[in-house]
Amino acid sequence: MVNFDPSFGHEYKKVRPALIVQNDRYIESGNLLTVIPISSQTTRQTELDILLKKDSQNRLMTDSLVKTKQISSFDKRRLIKLIGTVNEETMERVRENIQLFLI
Repeated sequence: MVNFDPSFGHEYKKVRPALIVQNDRYIESGNLLTVIPISSQTTRQTELDILLKKDSQNRLMTDSLVKTKQISSFDKRRLIKLIGTVNEETMERVRENIQLFLI
């Protein structure tokens, strides 16, 4: 769970789940955390969004979307708590979508 407030314009707002997409080495060595917000609004899926079905591993309350185009870095103090993890298949799709988005 990450606190996205304050936010501006089309940025995600409020406390919400997010997927940490940063290498452990950089998490430990710095004060910033790179995350992708997760939205429960599955009817608004776009090309780079990844559907994440709720399960006991990710511990989401509902099926949700990983919003790849909204990748952001924040101070670690915005991280509220770790609620779960995603499987390797999901992480591979995230890597692929980040590559499409950034390159």
